[in-house]
Amino acid sequence: MTKPTEELLLHENETAGRESIADLARKMIAQLGEDPDREGLRKTPERFEKALQFLTSGYAQNLDKLLNGATFSVAYDEMVIVKDIEFFSLCEHHLLPFFGRVHIAYLPNKRVVGLSKLARLVNMYARRMQIQERLTSQIASAIEEKIDPQGVGVIVEARHLCMQMRGVEKQHGKAVTSAMLGAFRHNKQTRDEFLSLVRNK
Repeated sequence: MTKPTEELLLHENETAGRESIADLARKMIAQLGEDPDREGLRKTPERFEKALQFLTSGYAQNLDKLLNGATFSVAYDEMVIVKDIEFFSLCEHHLLPFFGRVHIAYLPNKRVVGLSKLARLVNMYARRMQIQERLTSQIASAIEEKIDPQGVGVIVEARHLCMQMRGVEKQHGKAVTSAMLGAFRHNKQTRDEFLSLVRNK
């Protein structure tokens, strides 16, 4: 028996006794007082599992593979901004959605990154169980790490259903978080330019 086959069998034995997400969802539906075998709910556990796997697919993504060499040497040192990047994420405290927009800016230091990759970067971190503050800093830190710019600024504006649907039940509250690194933290003029351009809808 080859080693890969042994490892495969070991994995199968470890997971054989585990319940699937769909199995657990079916039990949860019953615990809530509903009939999981009712026509409208019969396929809900499987749909829930597929939806949850998609909404947390960011765990399976890798930053290097995501960028896939899409950084380029260029003689450009003015601010690059991509704003109004839509995102959806799951609040890790209640597993309810929060969603909104991300604005990203950076000052290149001989390298730039493909603009579409910034949106993919947002998706990678948003498709995890998150809090908005961590999401904001992860996006900024990833850009800083991969292209070593003079500075990075990230602003996230979001509505949280855990606040709108439960708890205080406030429908119009919006959370705004920011991460300012390098020149965006230390240079007020750079930071103000970013904020002005983001606010200029």
